[in-house]
Amino acid sequence: MKQKSIVIIAGLAVLIGAGAWYLGRGAQHAGPGEHQGAAAAPGDKNGKGGAQPPAIVNVVAPQRQDVPVLLQANASVTPVSTVDLHPQTTSTIRTVHIKEGQFVKAGELMFSLDDRSERANIDKARAQIARDAATFADLERQYKRSEELFAQKFIARSAVDTLKSQVDSARALVGAGQAALKAEQVNASYSAIRAPMAGRVGAINVFPGSLVQLATSLATITQLDPINIAFSLPEAALGDLLAAQKNGPVTVEALGTAGGKAASGKLSFIDNSVDPLAGSIKVKALFDNKATSLWPGQYVSARVTVQTIRNAVVIPQAAIISNSHGTFVYVVDAGQAAQQVPVTRLHTFGVNAAVSGLNGDEKVITEGKQNLRPGARVKLADAPAAKRDGKATVATQ
Repeated sequence: MKQKSIVIIAGLAVLIGAGAWYLGRGAQHAGPGEHQGAAAAPGDKNGKGGAQPPAIVNVVAPQRQDVPVLLQANASVTPVSTVDLHPQTTSTIRTVHIKEGQFVKAGELMFSLDDRSERANIDKARAQIARDAATFADLERQYKRSEELFAQKFIARSAVDTLKSQVDSARALVGAGQAALKAEQVNASYSAIRAPMAGRVGAINVFPGSLVQLATSLATITQLDPINIAFSLPEAALGDLLAAQKNGPVTVEALGTAGGKAASGKLSFIDNSVDPLAGSIKVKALFDNKATSLWPGQYVSARVTVQTIRNAVVIPQAAIISNSHGTFVYVVDAGQAAQQVPVTRLHTFGVNAAVSGLNGDEKVITEGKQNLRPGARVKLADAPAAKRDGKATVATQ
């Protein structure tokens, strides 16, 4: 039984060996076409060939234009000067010569106080001067006469000296009287309150008959033309701001309510220190305000032009790619292939950016660039209807 099993196993081994020899010989005699057909089978599965189709992209032509470099901040309108009028004496209001909201000129009469006491003091001072002047004139005549008598040896020298001192004393009294008169006239002038400058009158707090004292506020005058706006800028902008100021007047624009016309002024003040807590510096600009388009206390948006980049190359920011290798854009070369061009942002504004590194005549890819590689084939998308004359336009701010 055991010998029979061995014979069966040996027969199976012979059959397996014969089958392997036959298959190997058949492969050696197979033709070249058969091998090629077997290799092509995977290709047939994926379709015709393995080349990638060109990417569909949109392009834009860079523009050349002057680009202003702007700093923006929220600002408040502040008057160049404002005065709170107070009386300089205790009295009562006799007449109010102006109205609330009225524009006044410098020196214009605004309030009249009761000045009867001051007028009486002026009359008294004038009478005192007249009396002292008469005494002085009499003593001066006596002194001249005494000198003649002394020359004739009728009186002693001491009598002449006594009259001389009396003349000097009388002259001094006349001078004191004149000074007292001026003082009374100054006090009387306080009863006429005049505008110290041109401006607009605010609320009037007194009326005829009101008792006023030194602490009583009569009204305020605010200068509206010219006028300031005050705002703060980050300390990082201080260098550009100072450099612009050295090159000449720095233009500042103030824009109030939406849709309003921007007012144009000049930078007038940069504070002498940076606020260490806020990291900002205070700035003021002076504006002509004849049309009173700016009002004290109003909040506006301030824009400072610190530099103008002349003839800059401008492209949409959407075309710029930044990664670990740097900042660049894709452009379409003459062979309809995408090429990387390194660029540097000079200034961004709105959806656009002024850059360096481009000549300005390239076709810059704006859409479809996400899967591009340098040298990849591209195909331009159909021009949208918004393009005019077949030229792409760059959006502006």
